[in-house]
Amino acid sequence: MGRVIYSVASSLDGYNTDPQGGFTWAMPSEQVIAALTEDTASVSTYLLGRRMYETMAGWETDPSWAEGSPESAHFAEVWKRADKVVFSTTLDQVWTERTRLERALTVEAVERAASESSGDLSVEGPTLAASALRLGLVDVVELLLCPVVVGGGGKVFPDGLSLDLRLVRERRFDNGMVQVTYERDRP
Repeated sequence: MGRVIYSVASSLDGYNTDPQGGFTWAMPSEQVIAALTEDTASVSTYLLGRRMYETMAGWETDPSWAEGSPESAHFAEVWKRADKVVFSTTLDQVWTERTRLERALTVEAVERAASESSGDLSVEGPTLAASALRLGLVDVVELLLCPVVVGGGGKVFPDGLSLDLRLVRERRFDNGMVQVTYERDRP
């Protein structure tokens, strides 16, 4: 089974969105997009909650996203090739290719996705990741630290979570962002 990776942009004070729900402060440079696309080479399945799916679907449904730059076009192709599992109790259907809908994130649902996957799985978005983290499903945590303090918003990690992690990589980017990758220590 491939690894389950939680990859998320974070303010320095630990938020994925600001108090208004915005995340424009986390927009990556071309250098960062290239690095993140390279990281996703091992990912064959994305696990997404409804809000993250609605946000990310644009990489497939809105051609202008890929027209932004060569790196954006490359990421759009990587996104389209991957399988997607959307966990939602409110969506009636999904509208991108290679996508299926599940009602709840469970150990069994993730194991099923992993058994159908040819690579790693990426759990996207802090709300869904909170469930995956609490269930002990996450193997790798990748934080893209953005040089900003937003003072509140959506937390990167849920309250009450305790994890032992081991740093395996760090990368600095010209725009001041830093990516740190940790593997989960398992007993």
